[in-house]
Amino acid sequence: MPMHQTLFEGAIPALVTPFRAEDAGLDLPALVALAQRAWRRGAAAVVVGGSTGEGPALRPEEHAQAVRAVADAGVPVIAGVGAPCTEAAALLAQAAERCGAAALLCSAPPYVKPGQDGLRAHVRAVAAASGLPVVLYDVPSRAGVAFADETIARLHEANLVHALKDATGDLSRVPRLRALCGAGLPQLSGDDATALAHLAMGGSGCVSVSANLVPALCAALQGAWRAGDLARAGALRDRLAPLDAALFVESNPIPVKAALGLLRLCDPVPRLPLTRAGQPTLAHLARILGEVMAAEEAEARAMAAGRPRVAA
Repeated sequence: MPMHQTLFEGAIPALVTPFRAEDAGLDLPALVALAQRAWRRGAAAVVVGGSTGEGPALRPEEHAQAVRAVADAGVPVIAGVGAPCTEAAALLAQAAERCGAAALLCSAPPYVKPGQDGLRAHVRAVAAASGLPVVLYDVPSRAGVAFADETIARLHEANLVHALKDATGDLSRVPRLRALCGAGLPQLSGDDATALAHLAMGGSGCVSVSANLVPALCAALQGAWRAGDLARAGALRDRLAPLDAALFVESNPIPVKAALGLLRLCDPVPRLPLTRAGQPTLAHLARILGEVMAAEEAEARAMAAGRPRVAA
């Protein structure tokens, strides 16, 4: 297996991008602290500048600063390179490589709705812009257009994409793509709520919003599946389910930033047009966080001590 494929399995937090409350500028120390916390607690890598990281709201120089800060901290970075035109995405890819990214996360350009030929040309240009492996990100709910199975297979056959983050919610797609691409295309879920089901269908991991908050529990779920401990994996799924649901009661990343704010891990402010979470969301998150964070801290302590993981 190529070395880079070890990035494309297990729990991969889709990191938020913390901003300072006073001026909405990048809070790089908070970003690095979140990345290092996740890495210590079992993350395989982190996504920086993706949709949860408000990538479209970042200026190119901010995107580069965020990638560099996390990469310099010793955490493998999969850099989001979503942009409304191919040239802009390619420039983000080049900058991410210069700043130390380990891989790219390439989505369809939003709003413009290219056809399958245009999608292939877009990915081809982004892949050619750097020497980094590309994770294809299929997220039609945000992009307005989806990658067809055959398009993904052609991109993989041409060695243009090296993994898939699938946010379509179609669990039956995993075996379909395995039939087309073989096991050499790692398939990552983009949906925490079905992370375990995606593994059961043949997936390799999850690019996770919940792992911003509970990276040890998310890593433990992935590890339990790989170890064949189905009872533990199921118990962890059930423990995480209320949090997974709560993080999407408003547009992502509004709730996860609110939860990180409640935990004092970063300021909860997003950039416009996103606004802070409403009071009902805050109250709901506060009720959920107490129990799940106690389990997270126990899991993290066991991990740090090298002991068997605590029971879910």
